[in-house]
Amino acid sequence: MRDACAREGFVSNFPAMMWRKRTFLLCAFLSAFALGAWSQDATDADAVRPSGVSGPVRKAKAVTARDTDDADAESTSARKTKSSKSGHASSHRKRAKAKEDSEDTIPAPTEFTPEGIPKTSAASVMVVDANSGKILYEKNPDQIRPAASTQKLLTALVVAESGFLDRPVTVQSVDGMCDPVKLNIKPGDTYQRIDLLRALLVKSPNDVARCLARDNAGSIEAFAESMNRRAQQLGAVHSHFVNPNGLPVPGQYSSARDLSLIARAAYANPTIRSIVCLPQLVFRFANGRTRELQNTNRLLRQLPYCNGMKTGYTDAAGKCLIASGTRPGKDVIVVVLGDSSSRVWRDASALLNWGLVM
Repeated sequence: MRDACAREGFVSNFPAMMWRKRTFLLCAFLSAFALGAWSQDATDADAVRPSGVSGPVRKAKAVTARDTDDADAESTSARKTKSSKSGHASSHRKRAKAKEDSEDTIPAPTEFTPEGIPKTSAASVMVVDANSGKILYEKNPDQIRPAASTQKLLTALVVAESGFLDRPVTVQSVDGMCDPVKLNIKPGDTYQRIDLLRALLVKSPNDVARCLARDNAGSIEAFAESMNRRAQQLGAVHSHFVNPNGLPVPGQYSSARDLSLIARAAYANPTIRSIVCLPQLVFRFANGRTRELQNTNRLLRQLPYCNGMKTGYTDAAGKCLIASGTRPGKDVIVVVLGDSSSRVWRDASALLNWGLVM
């Protein structure tokens, strides 16, 4: 009789038990969701910030095609497209987005030399040990070529070695007298040198390069002299620099070998080393507005062992990339000049991986 009563009581209370169980599961789900949201806020709060920015930073809106461009100047085709207004802008953006997404995955190299070195389509290549300087591989290393924005590593080196990076810099109108890509800092605005240096190495804006150069030496011409003097000291004797941003100008050139020497010096500089590894950073404009800048070096997001360094592109230079990587006991720098858009990331990643495992 007692067992029958127990069974009857269990049956009568079963609906209430199920509701309590469902309520418990719902509460657990909401708690987990809240914890995840808190964790994401904490992650956003740990993003690299400029001086004077504290607290959580709201994630930036989707970066536009122009923002993701790693070019020093707009290509000829881009300028033509810009001058003719198209009624199919939306579909064009979709195609560009699809192309960008397809390039996020680097295909494995399919061809190797008899020595097992990845073949590349680049005009000039250097692979060196970042610490010893030992040459691991070279291809047309002394061919004179435009360096595009990769020469901003030398600009950054001169600025970083001059010190006093916490001092303010006031933007002047002459700083913006250059082609895109620009950050559009405004005349009269004031920034710390270190914040401009971070923006330079992560996003590669040409107006920031001019601002830092003028602040450092008094004029672009004087700063170019400092660049050439430092290059000579490093043994980069097949180079001559005229401006700090790599925009095309007569008499400006370098080589893969020279850029590897400059890159090694930049890699050894702790300030530069701490910046070029950043996948993104938050830049605060003088008016208080903040913007998240994505690093133009895609390899930072694609290869866990990549830790820098600098991209570059102009019509004359082609796609250029200096990439660094590290594994226990080994650091390697790869210089790729005069490559194509479809191959530069694959070529650099294949060489970087080869250099680190050989």
